Amino acid sequence: MKVTDHLQNAKSTLFSIEILPPLKGKSIQSIFDSIDPLMEFKPSFIDVTYHREEYLYKKRDGGYLEKVSIRKRPGTVGICAALMNKYRVDAIPHIICGGFSIEETENALIDLQFLGIDNVLALRGDSIKTEPTFVPEPNGHPYALDLVKQIVRMNKGHYLEDELREVAPTNFCIGVAGYPEKHFESPNMIADMKHLKAKIDGGAHYIVTQMFFDNPRFLEFSKMCKDMGINVPIIPGIKILTTKKQAVLLPKTFKIDVPQALLEEIEKCKTDAEVKEVGIRWAIMQCKELIKQGVPCLHFYTMGVSDATRRVASEVF
Repeated sequence: MKVTDHLQNAKSTLFSIEILPPLKGKSIQSIFDSIDPLMEFKPSFIDVTYHREEYLYKKRDGGYLEKVSIRKRPGTVGICAALMNKYRVDAIPHIICGGFSIEETENALIDLQFLGIDNVLALRGDSIKTEPTFVPEPNGHPYALDLVKQIVRMNKGHYLEDELREVAPTNFCIGVAGYPEKHFESPNMIADMKHLKAKIDGGAHYIVTQMFFDNPRFLEFSKMCKDMGINVPIIPGIKILTTKKQAVLLPKTFKIDVPQALLEEIEKCKTDAEVKEVGIRWAIMQCKELIKQGVPCLHFYTMGVSDATRRVASEVF
């Protein structure tokens, strides 16, 4: 079922989660172990992130350097198929621009269609560590908007090979990312909102936001969307702080703010166990406030750990 159908048919706020593929060499059982405790809350869909190739240079005999491709977390498509088979839940793969040509993107989307996957989250993706800024693949998409447009064309039955006849159109529901505190590469919030509106006007069906800890930021973002004529569903992304280290790394990594009130509570903590309790209480407060505001779904970034999410969900759903 499409995400938009889930949202339209819902009688109350839905529950959904996002998971990471396991590190290469690890069993998929770790995914099942993290999801099993959350199934009692009946997630409407589960997002599975995609991690692009990285490169390193290994010194070989003779002194030359060999460029070697590595994938730390492969398996997104296989995990989606496994989740659908085991849990009978809709799985949503992240589709990114980075590392793909448009031909490879088309083939990946065909594979997803064959698997019966109805939804995709279209993202540009991050730059690799060896690049100061994002660099698209040769003959690849530079922006998420371009990826959205390709998926829309396939939904209309238009493939890269014009000579194809009697083609079967795809039927993907397309999600895109939104940033309540703006994307870190955007010069300001207005510019970022214009990019978001272009993705919606280009054919995207719903928005999932970057994690945030300050509900007024999300509510202001939602108002800005409405004022700009963005009328698709907006799903807030929730992350539960569980360690002091996260209070430093998450703002640095995702360019988001930790509210002063939350930070002060974390600074009082002597252990990460105490931080986790603070983070859970804060997330419960966030979720209850957002439900009162009528959000269609709460989307939890679990990072492969279910305990904190389960405790929040048990208080909210």
